[in-house]
Amino acid sequence: MTIRKPWAILTSALLVLATAACTAPGSTPAAPAGSGSSGSATASITIGIKFDQPGLGLKEGSTYTGFDVEVAKYVAGELGYSESQIVWKESPSAQRETLIEGGQVQLIFATYSITDARKQRVSFAGPYFLAGQDLLVRADDTSITGPESLNGKKLCSVTGSTSAKKIKDTLAANVDLQELDTYSKCVTALAAGTLDAVTTDNVILAGYAAQDQYKGKLKVVGKTFSTERYGVGLKKGDTALCTKVNTAIAKMISSGDWQKALDKTVGPSGFKPSGDNPPKTDVCS
Repeated sequence: MTIRKPWAILTSALLVLATAACTAPGSTPAAPAGSGSSGSATASITIGIKFDQPGLGLKEGSTYTGFDVEVAKYVAGELGYSESQIVWKESPSAQRETLIEGGQVQLIFATYSITDARKQRVSFAGPYFLAGQDLLVRADDTSITGPESLNGKKLCSVTGSTSAKKIKDTLAANVDLQELDTYSKCVTALAAGTLDAVTTDNVILAGYAAQDQYKGKLKVVGKTFSTERYGVGLKKGDTALCTKVNTAIAKMISSGDWQKALDKTVGPSGFKPSGDNPPKTDVCS
């Protein structure tokens, strides 16, 4: 008969207990959004951005760049998440509210203009940037000088965007408006000559015009006709998270990191933000 030593018995018992703790029902799940701590192996936060907007939100391979991305990374850091704990999710304009409502993302930084209509479904922190709607045309086109010269022109914007809505509300009867799912598709069609102009915010258009394949071929008209306040989309009524995000944005601005991020990402396009930047954040409600 084999006699087991006391230390061997104790070791076996501890192993059994450890295994049970790992597999027992009700074991602790990964930390929810907003409760992560830097360096945690399990906590993560899912953030929505655009994947096709140079200078703002652009995915190239496994790399994400742009001003929205930099602001998102800063805010996530202030919430306790390291960059490696961020899960990036593409958030097309028409899907943003649905992504938030369904819990597929916790925050959206995607050139997301704050509007009363959107506030019916989601809440906003911010704003963190002010832009204005403008037009992108071919560099040799002198016929389009602003929205008043769009009569009979083929104009492209994105489904679900404030830009498309403004055109529908003010110019739809005189403009052939085509709505696609991304601005990059609109810009490709413009460069190919199948469309006359693309409309969205000036900072977005400047990023496209500065891309290598479009340099010298496309230009921003430079006549804005709206004010767009970029906010951070989040679950409706979550004032606690909204307040934390606003605090992070204010810190980013006061520290100078906001300006550094803007110079790094938007600066190369030559775009000059309006004098109202950086903006003050709204009160969360």
